[in-house]
Amino acid sequence: MKLEVLTKNENQKIQDLIIKGIKELINYKNLEPGDKLPSERMLSEKFVVSRSNVREAIQKLEFYGLLKSIPQSGTFVANIGVIAMNGMIDDILRLEKSGFKSLVETRILLELKTVRLAALRRTDDDLQKIEEALQAHKEKVLNGEDAVQEDLLFHLAIAKACGNSTMNTFMLIITPEIITNFKEHHVCDADLAHRGIADHQAIFEAIKAKDPQMAKLKMKEHFRELYTYCYNV
Repeated sequence: MKLEVLTKNENQKIQDLIIKGIKELINYKNLEPGDKLPSERMLSEKFVVSRSNVREAIQKLEFYGLLKSIPQSGTFVANIGVIAMNGMIDDILRLEKSGFKSLVETRILLELKTVRLAALRRTDDDLQKIEEALQAHKEKVLNGEDAVQEDLLFHLAIAKACGNSTMNTFMLIITPEIITNFKEHHVCDADLAHRGIADHQAIFEAIKAKDPQMAKLKMKEHFRELYTYCYNV
């Protein structure tokens, strides 16, 4: 167990160093949106790390919308200003060190807002995507499989439907760390996963009915264990 934790910590430190290195490279070379980064091989040699480490760091920055990889072409700086990019990279690096309870608390506060807005603003296409995510989660749970990612994808579909790009971005930022830490902190178990099916259905029906108050209420009920975890109430 100690070896696994050490390996994870070491890998995180390597990724952080690569991300900082990419940030410094962009600043030093004055790279602008659309400019191409050196290849993975060149970056691995520059930072003295493996290509897989470089690839993981690039994928993380791409996930946050800071880089864009194009097959057979390379990796490019996304359409975002350097000042904003530097700030976001600093935030990402700080986020990796955030306490899990802080992330969960942030998620609760965000989702009570996003679900209400989703009920008011959702389109038929949004509703379809939420239902698809709901069904994917249900299928995994009933098959006895790990459904943490599907659970969070359901909530991300709601965030997208809220029509607020900033809230949606915040949800995208905190989601990867929550996925990584859910099991470690024993927030969910099999019984909660099965009950989550009914909770998700109730939330979906409220959004479908365009009832913002009911949607918020059902989301709050869905988070009762998370409230206990965060606030010990």
